[in-house]
Amino acid sequence: MKLLDKHGALEKNSILLLICILIVVSIGGLIEIAPLFYLNSTIEKVKGMRPYTPLELAGRDIYLREGCYNCHSQMIRSTRDEVERYGHYSLAAESMYDHPFQWGSKRTGPDLARVGNKYSDLWHQEHMAAPRAVVPQSIMPGYPFLAKTKLDYRLISQNLRAHQIVGVPYTDEQVKNAASDLESQVNEDHDNFEGFEKRWPTVVAVRDFDGNKKEITELDALVAYLQMLGTLVDFDLYEEDDPHNQR
Repeated sequence: MKLLDKHGALEKNSILLLICILIVVSIGGLIEIAPLFYLNSTIEKVKGMRPYTPLELAGRDIYLREGCYNCHSQMIRSTRDEVERYGHYSLAAESMYDHPFQWGSKRTGPDLARVGNKYSDLWHQEHMAAPRAVVPQSIMPGYPFLAKTKLDYRLISQNLRAHQIVGVPYTDEQVKNAASDLESQVNEDHDNFEGFEKRWPTVVAVRDFDGNKKEITELDALVAYLQMLGTLVDFDLYEEDDPHNQR
């Protein structure tokens, strides 16, 4: 009863209640924040992760420009239904080079965190041109103009430089040769292709992505971006830690 009386004193005295709230919130905040000061990074380094190539980065910009993130998330939660439908749950490291990240909170369409190499380039070409031609129940609008619009990459070096400033580990050589590297990724006969391979030694898809070898289009860039999503990490290394692994 005495305890309840003391609690009643708090409820009746607004100043005392405010002071107690501030004390409790301060203690909770310190418990949550203080450990972070002793960590070099809150993101675990994962083998295979690399920055986007110039072509993929240009495709990501188109993805943002067209508002694709409004209907598609890029974060698989660790619940059973998500993992069984989309694949291994997302790792923080997979978004370490995203500015901004594309986790999202709404899915009118499916999550795209693991869409890379799930479908062929032709499927993506047809899907962007006429979504219901490949997914009859889709309510997604078509984007046929992407295949007809020449990609404007005059500022691609500046784009890489901006990302470099905020911490993405692009080298000065990659920034300087961004335009030619973009062209090399869609054409292995490009004069700069050997340099492209040296600057991007990890696995990078090299091919014509939109089925039109005459020019580099916005569809080339967007498909290149989509086809690399979720392909950089070898998730066989994480199966033992997967709570939904039944083997």
